[in-house]
Amino acid sequence: MNDDTTPLTPAPLQATPARPAVALIGTGLMGRPMAENLLRAGFPLTVYDRSPEPLALLARQGAQVAGTAAGAARHADVVITMLPNGDIVNRVLLDDLLLDALRPGTLLIDMSSIHPGIARDHAALLLSRGLAYLDAPVSGGTVGAAQGTLAIMVGGPERDAQRADAVFRALGSPTHVGPHGSGQLCKLVNQAIVAVTIGAVAEGLTLARAGGADPARVREAIMGGFCQSRILDLHGARMVEREFEPGGSITNQVKDLDAVLDVASRHGVQMPLTHTVRDLFADMVERGEGGRDHSALVTQIERLAGLDAVKGPA
Repeated sequence: MNDDTTPLTPAPLQATPARPAVALIGTGLMGRPMAENLLRAGFPLTVYDRSPEPLALLARQGAQVAGTAAGAARHADVVITMLPNGDIVNRVLLDDLLLDALRPGTLLIDMSSIHPGIARDHAALLLSRGLAYLDAPVSGGTVGAAQGTLAIMVGGPERDAQRADAVFRALGSPTHVGPHGSGQLCKLVNQAIVAVTIGAVAEGLTLARAGGADPARVREAIMGGFCQSRILDLHGARMVEREFEPGGSITNQVKDLDAVLDVASRHGVQMPLTHTVRDLFADMVERGEGGRDHSALVTQIERLAGLDAVKGPA
């Protein structure tokens, strides 16, 4: 690989007004399937990541591969960052010279999950250089990323949200929620609700197990009731089947909940349920379990109940 892009076979698609040239920085668990959906939708795509494996897979599907983040973005109309946290976004923008590589008028869409204050700072920096910016974090996990059904929470000017609409619709369903930083605030609301609901499902299935009922059958029985939800469906299944490969990691959950509680504190909002579940997740990180899927919270609840660890299907 070189600083710009590596020629591939088949030849890269040509940009059009309807299908602008896109660069995607970060091709991990979420970024790689998002890139695949952009390719399927016909967008000329350049990708960059520090890990070579996903880049090789995407190259075979028609993406151009860059040797640096700046090289990926140099000729793009729209640049997407999908990175683990705000510190890494800062590093890529500044230390890796992504910001200096952007042409005037380029639209940068940060789809990472970061603090709303950092998003507003990034917006101000980019606007001062004649660039456009949206914060557009997502929900739906790796399943939504693969299926192109992500919920996309968009913060920034309406005109820029409209400009990005075709890109967003290749990835999922966008909703413009307000000015810069609002997308990230919406994601924090999402993460608080997800975390508390995962905790509720974990407690309920642990109660079933402790009382002698089959957690799998209990989950099946209540799926048609008032508590039916995607969390009970997807994460409840993971808890029952003991499948904790990360879609959303515990480490990232703690990062997001720390941001939730920081924003809540700044606005004088008490969030006792979020605080409790954050501490449960944080204890798992301290135990070295931060890389597991956040549905593994059920093991923490079971531990507190004095139940033995379950191996394989519950």
